[in-house]
Amino acid sequence: MTFYEVLVFIHIFSAILGMGPGFVMTPIAKKASNMTELRHAYALRNKLHQFVMIGGTLLLVTGLWMGLLNMYLFQQGWYLTSLILFLLALASGPTVLVSSSKPIKALLKEHKGEDIPAEYFTLSKRLFFYEHLINAWFLIIIALMITKPF
Repeated sequence: MTFYEVLVFIHIFSAILGMGPGFVMTPIAKKASNMTELRHAYALRNKLHQFVMIGGTLLLVTGLWMGLLNMYLFQQGWYLTSLILFLLALASGPTVLVSSSKPIKALLKEHKGEDIPAEYFTLSKRLFFYEHLINAWFLIIIALMITKPF
């Protein structure tokens, strides 16, 4: 195996490790029917987020490294589009996703009782919209990586 092939292997493995859990984070929280389940769902989401962060970091590092080894990739539309979408998704984490999840975390911490307050559904709708958007970007990236259309 060449070094480049090792990078490709790590890149694909990282996509599974990093993106896979990201696709199930929203459905986990949507299934909760009371506050105990909702708190547990968000605890699971936090654990899954660790895989997303590790896999995402490895994806970026290996993707850029492959580009540096084969500079022609920076002239390929599919590569540049994938990189831009990935960087947008990466930037949305500390900006849009954190600002959308902060009030939910506060609500989970402060709310007493087992009923899920109506405020949660309003807050989660915004968070889940952005998560679905980012997941759509990841699906586009995956399709571009597979098909290399331009």
